[in-house]
Amino acid sequence: RCSVSLHVPFTRLLVDLLTRCLVDLLTRCLVDFFHYLCKINFIIMKDYLDSLLIKYNTPDFIENDPVQFPHRYSEKNDIEIVAFLTATIAWGKRSMILNSANKMLNIMGKSPYDFIMSEGFKDLDPDKCVHRTFFNRDFAYYCKGLKYIYSEYQSLEDIFTLNNNHDVWRGIQNFRDKIQEVNDGITSVHISNPCCDNPKKGSACKRLHLALKWLVRDDGIVDLGIWKKLRPSDLMIPLDVHVGRISRELGLLQRKSNDRTTVEELTSKLRELDPNDPVKYDFALFGYGVNV
Repeated sequence: RCSVSLHVPFTRLLVDLLTRCLVDLLTRCLVDFFHYLCKINFIIMKDYLDSLLIKYNTPDFIENDPVQFPHRYSEKNDIEIVAFLTATIAWGKRSMILNSANKMLNIMGKSPYDFIMSEGFKDLDPDKCVHRTFFNRDFAYYCKGLKYIYSEYQSLEDIFTLNNNHDVWRGIQNFRDKIQEVNDGITSVHISNPCCDNPKKGSACKRLHLALKWLVRDDGIVDLGIWKKLRPSDLMIPLDVHVGRISRELGLLQRKSNDRTTVEELTSKLRELDPNDPVKYDFALFGYGVNV
């Protein structure tokens, strides 16, 4: 009787032990398999985006994109002025953006820098439209701000990298605050607010990030790369509706809104693919997005 009573608990103990071992083994196998799938998915995703990058990041891209306008100039100040002003009106139908940018550059003449420093913007009719909701009054507001920055710094790059800053959000805030300061503290809806004091309320600042991408990235193909103090690894993705939509379809984004937090989430994902130059994948995401 004693041997039987001892045998039953021992059998149960052995079964429990084997069950736990099997469960642990199965769990580890599933975890390893999941990590393997994630690695495979990462490789597939990178290969896919790299193929799109090669397809769209070509000299042919320049012809039908607003980046063509800063490419027309050789002087650093002219290039950076045109980059920011062109990016500022880069929303809506592409053909309309190109026409509006041409019109704006014709106003400034051969040297946008000279136009700004000589205050040519003061002669503009404030009620005349430049592009959609961007009027001459907005154009003059921006130019007045740029002149104010140039009165203190040799390049717009200096305000973005003040005190050896490499945080592009802080750089945008410094840039925006400086322009606002000389315009009697008045803000402009055309210069987005990154809300550095409360990042969760910050704008995606798509157009400003687009200008920064043009000025900082230097692969000798599309982007100009004339700024050397900021690094490509510092940049944030210019998040528009096309980039956001394709990123969500590919599982790179979970958030539905297009704001600063979403920009940081997507850029963080792209840094996993290339930590040194994450926003190069803007060509892949944007190019694919506007062509499907």
